[in-house]
Amino acid sequence: MKTKFLSHFISVPLVALALLTGCKKQEAPDEHAGHDHAVQDHSGHAHAAESKGTVEMCGEHGVPEALCAICQPQLAAALKPGESLQVRLPSKDSAGLVGVQTTTPESGAIADAIECVAEVSYNQNKLAQIAAPVGGIVQSVDADLGVQVTEQQCVGRIWSASIGEIVGKAVLTHQTLERERKLRAERVTSAQSLQEAEASHRAACQQARMLGFTEEQIDTLGNQQNEPVYIEVRAPFAGEIVERNAVRGSQVEAGKALFTVADRTTMWAMLQVPENALALVRAGQPVELRVDSIPGKVFAGKLTWVSPAVDERTRLGRARAEFENTDGLLRDRMFATARILMRSAESALLVPPAAVQHVDGKPFVFVKREADLYDVRAVQLGARFANRQELLGGVGAEDQIAVTHAYALKSAMLMSKLGAGCAHD
Repeated sequence: MKTKFLSHFISVPLVALALLTGCKKQEAPDEHAGHDHAVQDHSGHAHAAESKGTVEMCGEHGVPEALCAICQPQLAAALKPGESLQVRLPSKDSAGLVGVQTTTPESGAIADAIECVAEVSYNQNKLAQIAAPVGGIVQSVDADLGVQVTEQQCVGRIWSASIGEIVGKAVLTHQTLERERKLRAERVTSAQSLQEAEASHRAACQQARMLGFTEEQIDTLGNQQNEPVYIEVRAPFAGEIVERNAVRGSQVEAGKALFTVADRTTMWAMLQVPENALALVRAGQPVELRVDSIPGKVFAGKLTWVSPAVDERTRLGRARAEFENTDGLLRDRMFATARILMRSAESALLVPPAAVQHVDGKPFVFVKREADLYDVRAVQLGARFANRQELLGGVGAEDQIAVTHAYALKSAMLMSKLGAGCAHD
């Protein structure tokens, strides 16, 4: 046996060495007969391998033959959550030698979620470019980057000859209209002349209104014919000046953006959602946003849009979430991680992810029954987040679960597969 063990020494993880040392065929098959070999499933019922009322014991490991995970690790694939096999260690000190520690599951809140990368952007519904309505020369710049402006606040002034022409035409047509009204009242002119004067004045005023002038301003300018006419560029809503292109004295063309104003009290995040999760995503779902540069801060928002298309190269779908940003911490183009919350649990059973081991693709935990005896318990996994794994089924709140070096127990279970199992002759 010693020769066989040494020949396979290198195949076994070093951290599990203490679990293998001392593994030998026992003299009496009932040496551990005093141990309780019943296995509980998720319903709390006990199971034991019996043959016509007699439990057949494993002579190597002192557990029921039908439950010996070391001799028959292939049985693990058929276990349902809550069902177990058993691993008997060589001695009561074996687990401690490799640093195996156990504890009961932690009870806490966790949410099942879809995790994806995201990029923060301005709320496009509260973002506007303030453009020059006509070509001209910038006479003054009344707002700078970072300045908070109110709705309709003047942020700059432009002078242009065309502005003077438009305002002058509006003043002239107004004077003509007043004269035509008086002449019509005296029946000196025809109704058609009055109608034509009214139409000309409406058209001229419409042009002036497009530049932001009111009829009262037009009337005032009519009394100040020798004064230069400036057009005032105003903010469409309250917000912060986030871009500035206006420079005093510069020539600008009609439509050129002079400023960009943004209301940053709310921000958007554009999410990249994996294609296989898109069927679970819909507008209205809550979203958590975390930014590396703002550690410890979680922004809560909700999905407002999910794209009907998938990127043909990345196979990712786009989605948009909106977040409150009254403190101004979120900034345009920040990279972040987002979690689309699907289900939340307030009293979930949580363990470190390292406590969960996989055998043939199925998740298991090791539940301590005695110092040298562990259940290999099949479990049902739930959400995983912030170094916590939720267990939906298979364990109870009082179970002592191996949370450190659980992989060493897994190695002991798979000794026969590794070629370091005990001899049967």
